[in-house]
Order: sequence, then structure tokens, then C-alpha cells
Amino acid sequence: MSHDSTAAPEIAARKLAGRRRKEIVAVLLFSGGPIFESSIPLSVFGVDRQDAGVPRYRLLVSAGEGGPLRTTGGLELTAPHGLEAIARAGTVVVPAWRSITSPPPDDALEALRRAHEEGARIVGLCTGAFVLAAAGLLDGRPATTHWMYAPTLAKRYPSVHVDPRELFVDDGDVLTSAGTAAGIDLCLHIVRTDHGNEAAGALARRLVVPPRRTGGQERYLDRSLPEEIGADPLAEVVAWALEHLHEQFDVETLAARAYMSRRTFDRRFRSLTGSAPLQWLITQRVLQAQRLLETSDYSVDEVAGRCGFRSPVALRGHFRRQLGSSPAAYRAAYRARRPQAERNQGADGIPNTPGAVPSGPAHQHGHPGQAGPASAAPHPDNSVPHQSRRAAAASTLGGPSLTASADLGREAYVPTRASVPGQRSAP
Repeated sequence: MSHDSTAAPEIAARKLAGRRRKEIVAVLLFSGGPIFESSIPLSVFGVDRQDAGVPRYRLLVSAGEGGPLRTTGGLELTAPHGLEAIARAGTVVVPAWRSITSPPPDDALEALRRAHEEGARIVGLCTGAFVLAAAGLLDGRPATTHWMYAPTLAKRYPSVHVDPRELFVDDGDVLTSAGTAAGIDLCLHIVRTDHGNEAAGALARRLVVPPRRTGGQERYLDRSLPEEIGADPLAEVVAWALEHLHEQFDVETLAARAYMSRRTFDRRFRSLTGSAPLQWLITQRVLQAQRLLETSDYSVDEVAGRCGFRSPVALRGHFRRQLGSSPAAYRAAYRARRPQAERNQGADGIPNTPGAVPSGPAHQHGHPGQAGPASAAPHPDNSVPHQSRRAAAASTLGGPSLTASADLGREAYVPTRASVPGQRSAP
């Protein structure tokens, strides 16, 4: 899901510098960027659709570095503006970054910092979040990116509260989205924030997309493996682990199944997933525990057993470290936010169908059904506006261990900032 945030008073009070205009959107492009993500803000903010009731933005396409910009597929682009154009924008969008392992140009990072200092809204789509993080704009903030790169983002920038289950995160003056199509969700959210539901709905009709999508990345995160692992021998081992989370096994067991020494297995696993195998395994068990706490009436002891923890004490310890809350408190907070009447109804007021796989997280943070007795239960999240806060649990994502960010306790978040991570869209 996504978070729409109700900006904190200090953020709401931010004023644009005199030379900046709210209606101007600058899109910062780099060589090597994916064409799809790059085209999203160009289509949303660069096409005049006033005839359909969509207020017009003024688009400035800016090159973040010199030379012709080559996109995926070998296309060459020439941006009509350079970094100087960012100085006039009220919103700056970074659609994507070419490599999560290489640093963005210093000049572009400085331009983003200056734009933010002068009151501009900064947006990162997909791997664009890495550029915002490199500029220091995500420090201490909730953020998301493509689930596949979330562990790397969290590991490289431990002060960023990464939640890979969200479609987008609106933190007031800094916004981030998950991969590919989630960029459309965030851009529609921006239009909705600026001009209301009617304008966003009109634009969505033109784009032939839902005005608001329910659900989040967790349906993909459940099998949270980078694409490149698909053809790797470790893929079978990881798939086995995900199917047997209810059993008690350790990393040595996985290494043996891969016919590798523990040391070799650790190295190969980390190179492919960006996470240590033990942390990944704990993360998956906690994520499964969250699902059961949200969708079943099992006791905490039973949940621990069904998630492969050796004891309820082990579950409570890992759960608290990752989510900042005990399992019992997490369940109570989750249920308090979701009255039964709301749980039986989707985001669009349509009753959920029993037995259907849930499409979204609670408060847009629920988890999709996965293996387990409760996986068929209707998911309660789709009906709640995405305006809950998760800042409290966000700190648990900040460590180098972070594949754990995947399970970040959404509902465990407490309003410590006025912004909200995730796909929370204001109703």
C-alpha cells in the first residue's frame, strides 16, 4: 500500500523560495536509467489534459549529468535543461538511478539538497530513492523502494527507515515509491494532494489505471528474492526454506541442502540477496508471525511454533527487535485500528470475499496471505486510509542486518512524526 501523509506542522509551513513555482515539476534524468520509470513523470506532469479536468503542470526535463543520456535498450535522450532548471521547480522527481552500487554525481546531489532547503518537494521513484538517500534527504525518514533493492538501501543507509512492503511513502516534503508501476501510484497521489480526488480520478481514467491501488509489495516480498537468483542453485534452497518456515532448521541446514560449506553459503547468499542468511531467515519468520497475528486467533505460543521459532521467548525477542513491539501488543494495536466492520470491507467499499488472497496490508500495511492456516482469511487492510504512522518501528530497520526491514511493523508504528510511510492515501 502506500502512505499518504498528513504533513507535520513544520513541514506544512515550509515555503517555496521566491524563484520556485509550485506548478513547475522538474524531472531529473541520468544516463543508464530505465525508460519506463523515466517516462512516468513525463506522461503525468508533461501532457496537457486540461480538457479532462486535470490542472496543468509545467514540466522541465533536466539532465543530471553531461552528454547524451542512454536509457535501457540503448536509446539516447537529450534533455532540454540542465541542473539549473531545478532551481525553478516546486517539485523535483528522480525517476530512477542506473545502479544501486554506484554513487550519483555530486552536482546533482547538491542541486537536490538546495531544492529541498528552498522548500521544494523531492520525489524518488523506484531506485531514485538511492539518489535521495545519497543526498541525505532520507535520513531519519520512512521510505520505500523496489522490494528487491530494499535490503541494499537499508544496509547502505542505516539511518533510513526502509519499508519494502509499501507501494509509496509520503513523508510530507520527501516521497518515495516502489518499482515500476508504483511510480504511477505515487504520481497520481501527488496530483490528488495538489488538486483533489476529482483531478486524480480524471487523470487515472486517461491513463487507464486505477485511481488508487490497494495492497502493497508484500505479495511479491513473500518470495523476496532478487530476480538474478532465479537461475542460481540457491533459488531452490531458498524456496524450500520459505515453504518450511514452520519447521525448526538453521542456516547450516540450508548450506547442507546447497552442498556448500557454511562460509561459502553465507558469502553466496549475501552476494545474491544483500542480506546475511541468518538475518534473512529470522526476517521471514517474523514476517510470517505478523501474518498470523493479523489474520488468525492463534496464541503467541502457537504462532511461535508455526513460524519455526524454538520458543515463544525467541519470537518475542526477534519481534521486538525488528518491530519495536511485542507480538501481543502488535496484534492488539492492529485490531484496535481495524474495527470488524472495516475488516469486512475493501478500500472501495466492496466486501472482501472470504477465501480470497488478501490484496493489501493493514492500514495498507497488512500482509498478503501466505502459507498457513490463516492465509485464506480476508485481509482487513484495504479499507483504512493510509495515514497511520510507523515511525516507532522504523528504527528497527536501520541496522546493517536489514532484510528485516521487510517486516517492519507497520501497525506497530506510533505517530512520532506527522508523516506516514507507505501507500497510505488520504481518503
